Amino acid sequence: MQCYTELTPPTVVTHSVSLPFISAQSNNLVVARASVLQIFTTKSVSAELDKAQNAQLQSSRSTEHYDSRVNDDDGLEASFLGGDSVLVRSDRSNYTKLVLVTEYTLAGTITGLVRIKSKTTASGGEALLVAFKDAKMSMLEWDPEKHSINTTSIHYYEQEELQGSPWALPLSHYVNFLAADPGSRCAALKFGARSLAIVQFKVAEEDIDMDDWDEELDGPKPVAELSTTLLNGTSSNEETPHATSFVLRLPNLDSKLIHPVHLAFLHEYREPTFGILSSTTSPSLVLNRKDHLTYMVFTLDIQQRASTPILSVTGLPQDLFRVIAIPAPIGGALLVGTNELIHIDQSGKSHGVGVNNFAKKATSFSLVDQSDLELRLEGCQIDTLSAENGEFLMVLSDGRLALITFQVDGKIVSGFRLRLIAPENGGAVIPTGVTTLSKLSKTTLFAGSECADSLVIGWARKQGQSGKRKSRLQDPSLDLEIDDEDMEDMEDDDDLYGDDQEPGKEPSRATTVAGSRSGDLSFRVHDRLVSIAPIKDFTLGQTTSADKEEQTSQPDVASELSLVSACGQGRGGSIAIINRGIQPKAIGKFEFPEARGFWTMAAQKPIPKSLQGDRGANSMGADYEISAQYDRFMIVSKMDLDGYETSDVYVLTGAGFEALTGTEFDPAAGFTIEAGTMGNHMRIIQVLKTAVHCYDGDFGLTQILPMLDEETGAEPRVDAASIADPYLLLVRDDASICITKIDKNLELEELEKEDPALSSTKWATGCLYEDRSGIFAKAQSDKGTGAGENVMMFLLSKTGALHMYALPDLSKPVYVAEGLPFVPAILSANYSARRGTAKDSIKEILVADLGDMTSSYPYLIARHGNDDVTIYEPFRIPSTTTQELSTTLHFQKLFNPVIADDLVALADDEDEVLKAPPMRRCENVAGYKTVFLPGTSPGFILKSSKTLPKVISLQGSGVRGMSSFHTEGCERGFIYADLKGIARVSQIPIRNTTYAEIGMSLKKVPLNINVHSISHHPPSGTFVVGCDTLEPFELPKEDDYHKEWLQEKDLVFKPMVERGLIKLVNPSNWTVIDTIEMEPCETIMCIETLNLEVSESTNERKHLITVGTAVSRGEDLPIRGRVLVYDVVTVIPEPGRPETNKKLKLVANEDIPRGAVTAISEIGTQGLMLVAQGQKCMVRGLKEDGTLLPVAFMDMNCYVTTVRELKGTGLCLMADAVKGVWFTGYTEEPYKMVLFGKSSTRLEILTVDFLPDGEELLIVACDSDGGIHILQFDPDHPKSLQGRHLLHRTTFSTGAHPPTHSMLLPRTLPEGSDYQPQQTNGNGSMTNGDAEPPAPPSLILLSSITGVFATLASLSEPQYRRLSFLTGQLVSSLPHPAGLNPKAYRAPLSSGAVGRFPPGVDAGMGRSIVDGALLARWCELPAGRRAEIAGRVGFAGVDEVRDVLREILGASGLTYL
Repeated sequence: MQCYTELTPPTVVTHSVSLPFISAQSNNLVVARASVLQIFTTKSVSAELDKAQNAQLQSSRSTEHYDSRVNDDDGLEASFLGGDSVLVRSDRSNYTKLVLVTEYTLAGTITGLVRIKSKTTASGGEALLVAFKDAKMSMLEWDPEKHSINTTSIHYYEQEELQGSPWALPLSHYVNFLAADPGSRCAALKFGARSLAIVQFKVAEEDIDMDDWDEELDGPKPVAELSTTLLNGTSSNEETPHATSFVLRLPNLDSKLIHPVHLAFLHEYREPTFGILSSTTSPSLVLNRKDHLTYMVFTLDIQQRASTPILSVTGLPQDLFRVIAIPAPIGGALLVGTNELIHIDQSGKSHGVGVNNFAKKATSFSLVDQSDLELRLEGCQIDTLSAENGEFLMVLSDGRLALITFQVDGKIVSGFRLRLIAPENGGAVIPTGVTTLSKLSKTTLFAGSECADSLVIGWARKQGQSGKRKSRLQDPSLDLEIDDEDMEDMEDDDDLYGDDQEPGKEPSRATTVAGSRSGDLSFRVHDRLVSIAPIKDFTLGQTTSADKEEQTSQPDVASELSLVSACGQGRGGSIAIINRGIQPKAIGKFEFPEARGFWTMAAQKPIPKSLQGDRGANSMGADYEISAQYDRFMIVSKMDLDGYETSDVYVLTGAGFEALTGTEFDPAAGFTIEAGTMGNHMRIIQVLKTAVHCYDGDFGLTQILPMLDEETGAEPRVDAASIADPYLLLVRDDASICITKIDKNLELEELEKEDPALSSTKWATGCLYEDRSGIFAKAQSDKGTGAGENVMMFLLSKTGALHMYALPDLSKPVYVAEGLPFVPAILSANYSARRGTAKDSIKEILVADLGDMTSSYPYLIARHGNDDVTIYEPFRIPSTTTQELSTTLHFQKLFNPVIADDLVALADDEDEVLKAPPMRRCENVAGYKTVFLPGTSPGFILKSSKTLPKVISLQGSGVRGMSSFHTEGCERGFIYADLKGIARVSQIPIRNTTYAEIGMSLKKVPLNINVHSISHHPPSGTFVVGCDTLEPFELPKEDDYHKEWLQEKDLVFKPMVERGLIKLVNPSNWTVIDTIEMEPCETIMCIETLNLEVSESTNERKHLITVGTAVSRGEDLPIRGRVLVYDVVTVIPEPGRPETNKKLKLVANEDIPRGAVTAISEIGTQGLMLVAQGQKCMVRGLKEDGTLLPVAFMDMNCYVTTVRELKGTGLCLMADAVKGVWFTGYTEEPYKMVLFGKSSTRLEILTVDFLPDGEELLIVACDSDGGIHILQFDPDHPKSLQGRHLLHRTTFSTGAHPPTHSMLLPRTLPEGSDYQPQQTNGNGSMTNGDAEPPAPPSLILLSSITGVFATLASLSEPQYRRLSFLTGQLVSSLPHPAGLNPKAYRAPLSSGAVGRFPPGVDAGMGRSIVDGALLARWCELPAGRRAEIAGRVGFAGVDEVRDVLREILGASGLTYL
């Protein structure tokens, strides 16, 4: 059988909600990415700091003035109530950034998020109600004790008795949505045709009538008694946040609610009240009818399970599709249609606006005409900008921004108007439509998108000079002291941002808050969540560099191929280049076989005594500042071929280094263990095996601290060292430690070990960490700590106990955790395991900050004996009784599925002692605070502010030593030496490149146009991209059958149709070097690179670009297609642009009179092509005169989505959009196509591919519901009717990530793989010499519209049996967020067409595809549980499980990426 493994997480954003979730004071954003739930918090970052991190997001001018209220919530709110320029401008210098708190992968597809105010949550924050496909809900809240979410209730409405009539469609065929009461009294889930599930929540009982109670007149106010009586009359002292739920049939509320469209709970009602849009007419019967929708408002009596209608508005336009509740003071509901917006207030009074010419034709409802806007409202999203001002933001489906402004007379809405935001004011900052809007603060909101990056956008109100000055001088409440210089600065800003015209369109009688809308809004992007969704197409190709020198220096650190995908939609279209590991950009490369370790440092020059005066040794002159200096020196530890150990010092140059001589540095002193600076960069510390040497800034020797035990006279050698100014920790080979501190005279002094355990305990390893965040402080505070004030010492004993000391106090540890070798999910001081529980060997620990310029956080990193890494995140639990670390400090294990390679010798000489270099903490490499993992599996632990820490491998061989490298020629880079003896000065590429977002190297190249297909042309090394642009549709005037079209007047508001473009992209700098435009109304359907025969006489073959198109000129004319064949030829480049030396040259142009060309493939051995044209699949050959000669064909059913051929065999697969899979064969003598077998004719197939498995040939078909069907052709099976029906082996559900494209790729296997023997029939020899060898191992790469790449790989029989048992054990051993069932999530759909009509003759025998997502969670288990399960399911031990998982998980089968 097979294993399904997801390579990348989903990047699409489907839902979001803003709420205080972590605590009552927090500002959190919860984002749903199809099946992943992410919890963010917000952080304000100055524009100057952000400019260094992201060059795209920078303010026009840095601001000298800073307002103290920016970081104060009340001040931030107050700063936007009036027109105060100083406060508005202080916000201009800050960006709101998202910082990820945690994320969870759920075994379900999220369909809704709402916030529920609850007073019973453990954190004090609000609760979160999550709806899942098809009709499930889970209520989540934050648990501060476990630092994770807690599922408090589960609601399930998929029982058959709730489905209504027997002829009702499956739940997945209906639009199900979730809505919540603003007062959090209940929530409603609409599911099925017309069912409404009501979940009620307990709220504090309050009586609105007693709000005006006057104690002087009415006497003492009575105290309300809290009732503990539940709905069913029983009493309970145990309070739960919710009561029972119930299901309402909408026609029972009102007989008109036959076909509900949408509903929303309304504001300002005492009881839960919702407005619902519905119709009594089926959507399929609306032709020639209009205005048949009804809007009704119902008040729910939850206890009586009854409802009362309070208003009804009939005759509404039929194109309304959404109800949006409007908060006070406007109130009511906004109904959104495709051509109009209608507001209905609490009394039923309505106001409407038509936004295009179709509004007056589609409805008789009274609308204000704003048809000059020419808007299309399909897919728009609306959210509140300012409820007090009556301003709402609308994001259209093309990304444009519009402002909805309500006019109010007193408390009555008198109307509203729409206005597009001008592009110069940020009206085009969003490239395409969004799926969700969530307001983060007064001036920022989050726009989540399925088609491009999701953005945090902020706005400010621009004002004219006179208005600004007047508001400043007339508002005494602000009490600002403004002098003349400040006024001049403000006028400078006025010139910078420009004068604005007063928007005088609104009637003067219609106002809201006085003076609140006095200027235009200006929008800008603050932050973004990178997305590669939707993946439209992908290919593999070589992405070469333009620099010839760089090509020669990169062969070992650049991958053979890259995964290049066309992703995004509309103006968000882009190309994504994905590689497994970091491909460093080599600045310099040289042979350095003896190097074993590097340490770079920026030491301060010694200050002459003439400059020191009486200010002491620590005073510095202006010329001796260290902060802006580059690294000056580098110490290198060496070992020559004879095993002789030395150390050398080098002075760093622009992109290299030179040996430094003439100093007191002694190269023969021995092997350097650690080096760095101490004493505020005044001293260089070199830790040798036998001593510690101190130097000044010019390598003048100032002190030698020998390793000598005065009591015993022993001379222990140093094994490891850690520096955190002003402390130095040494771990010696006799398991003792030495802690020294540098004093004011810049001399090292050993600290006395007051705690006897420090001397008696055998220590394995340790590290120092300067706690800048205060997470390890005894008393947590918001105040920062000074340098060296809060240094923590972490020690790991030989028995595995973790000890923490707060230096310089060595009298007792502040924290002791015994359980680290058991790697539990949560490590605490009181964790204990059963006696005899298996342990992991931990050889190294390191506490380091991980993050980027926006945010960083300390993590405990434990490195195991097999080089695997476990990452722990420290957190403090709230405690009212004590602040002791032993009680409040816990460590939570983070998800890290990366399995290190097997250890090999680090040197060619076998005599060299095998010892992996220690992990290296790097303060700034390419803007990341990171940790480097040297050894045979080199990599960085990278974390951005919007991700969790990820282990990203470094391309190339193993690494002996590494250090950060910051010079003028290589800023924020690093230097490392690999096992081949080559040293490189490198940088991590960061231009348009991210790493931690998808756990792989991702470079995004924006094309700013809709892209949907891509192919690689190997001879030229270029990529061909199919794009399209929208243009107005014109009726064909030359049509002979429709003479009346000639008299047709031009429409003012024309429909938009796609027009195809072919772009040639050069990967040297990823620029478009050639563009070819298609005919009007012609769309590119597919692009493939085929190896075609171009000469009938010489049989010459050539790689040519083949394009299939469709010409659709309206529903009255038949669709026709074209097959275009292009070659990429070399031309003279444009001046100054050497990359433009390639062009597309047309080779063949074949018109297809009937039907579009939807799929193309190579076929046979003679260089022919298989073309899916309309309802035929035809084999064509390229003739020398540029025509395509048909030689064989096969009639198909409806619409062919995919054609595939098993290369060179003539075996073909054809997938129909509604009629399943056809398995055919093609022969060349004579030319003909033969049908072998078919699947069920009810399958909607998106993509299909072959999967060779040894001597078996499997067919993998992916349907529109996300199911992966494994089919097989077997004419010997009795039920297959001589093979005419394909056998159905199994079906597996991909859940939220239905595959839309697939590709068969070669699979790389490690040595000794269990899968190898199956390839050679077990005995490694073939019995029949004429028999063909079995197919090489293969896998299928799948892509999804949610941004997920996944693989489907075959397993050997022993692997399948053991991994199937292992997934069953993991399901029962691991916690599952939101109470969801992973096995049910992966089970095939029992409803719909697949449930009623199986894909083929059932021959599955109960087998299924193994879920790789569950196997990846193996690392979450503690060590003891892992050992127990490994033995139970038939593995020899935990190491064997690691070997199998490393082979099948991640991109391990694609090592060439």
